[in-house]
Amino acid sequence: MSRIGKAPVTIVPGVTVTLAGRQANVKGPKGELPVALPVGIEVKVEDGVATVTRADDSARLRALHGTVRSLLANCVQGVSQGFSKTLEVEGVGYRVKLEGAQLVMSLGYSHPIEFAVPPGIQIQLPSAGTIEVSGCDKQQVGEVSARLRGFAPAEPYKGKGVKYKGERIRRKAGKTVA
Repeated sequence: MSRIGKAPVTIVPGVTVTLAGRQANVKGPKGELPVALPVGIEVKVEDGVATVTRADDSARLRALHGTVRSLLANCVQGVSQGFSKTLEVEGVGYRVKLEGAQLVMSLGYSHPIEFAVPPGIQIQLPSAGTIEVSGCDKQQVGEVSARLRGFAPAEPYKGKGVKYKGERIRRKAGKTVA
């Protein structure tokens, strides 16, 4: 039995989980998220607790058991609390500004990078050089954060670029003069 899969998912007050065919819909104050249920995986909702079970012990269903439970737990947390990631922009002349639904980044290239903020994601700039990406879908928050970081990843010589808050950049020594 999967250790993660057999753990029940506690449904917090204000969140509802409805089952419709091969899909579970999680609805809460921050939004609504669907979870696709593969054939052989069942979800039961009773007394504010959702349990995930599998039909048999095949390798495929054993692999999916914990995955579906984790996806369901992430959806419950996302629609109740939400997820966020913080990015830091470091470098001389590196600037970030929000213009409507577009994030405009000056990252040392000859042109500014314009990033269209996808629906369901909120981007805030709490201070100069800090980007906060938040939303109810954990996967989408992580994907948007990774794309923003990918425009100019922090380099190891001067540390310029975009990095996650708390990320340690392993610094290298520059060239030595002979």
